[in-house]
Amino acid sequence: MAVLEAENLSIVFGGLHAVDDVHFSLEKEQIMGLIGPNGAGKTTVFNLLTGVYTPTTGQIKLEGQSILGKKTHQITRMGIARTFQNIRLFKDMTVLDNVRVAMNQKMKYSAAAGIFSLPSYWREEAEVEEKALELLSVFHLEDHASDRAKNLPYGQQRKLEIARALAAEPKVLLLDEPAAGMNPTETAELMETIELIRSRFHISILLIEHDMSFVMEICEHLVVLDYGRIIASGSPEEIRSNPKVIAAYLGGE
Repeated sequence: MAVLEAENLSIVFGGLHAVDDVHFSLEKEQIMGLIGPNGAGKTTVFNLLTGVYTPTTGQIKLEGQSILGKKTHQITRMGIARTFQNIRLFKDMTVLDNVRVAMNQKMKYSAAAGIFSLPSYWREEAEVEEKALELLSVFHLEDHASDRAKNLPYGQQRKLEIARALAAEPKVLLLDEPAAGMNPTETAELMETIELIRSRFHISILLIEHDMSFVMEICEHLVVLDYGRIIASGSPEEIRSNPKVIAAYLGGE
């Protein structure tokens, strides 16, 4: 069974079909790319999948269960986490606290335990800190745990945002242009990190990316959008030589 399914997904803004009849299935531990020219509707699809927008028509299922009508925080609890095209960290908080804050929804101690600093409070807080540091170590950020997030280099801020998304323990991770603004060395490191995330956490990954060499190397399946509609779907090899895809990116019939 597919982990995430989009069926005949559409959304209309004032008569404009921003997304029109989009459908795909993301399998367990699969890395899939959602690509297309600027304005093709890629981020709009992410917003539909995470409850930011409600589709005009269509269905979205996570492990066979509909998530339509759910709020963003509910969808996150159900198992979909995302990063953003523009980094959205708590920049004045520490690196460690940026990850810890994503784990709050898993905390079970009572308000009284927190107010009076009961043993259950300290036990859970210690467990959360241990898990957060373990996540940071995956991204080689543990030595920066006490640094302010805004003081990290750009590439490390990207990695921190992914670490924070993973702190929610998702089944599906949505990455919106994770390699944007990275130099070739940082991009190569990110590619290794995404492969590690998939194998270590056993999650499925759907990503938007404009770096075609990155997409072609890391993705097992690609869905191509143009003007909100799917124009091609297949393996990187199939997409690379697809005339419709070439025309969408370069112009022509």
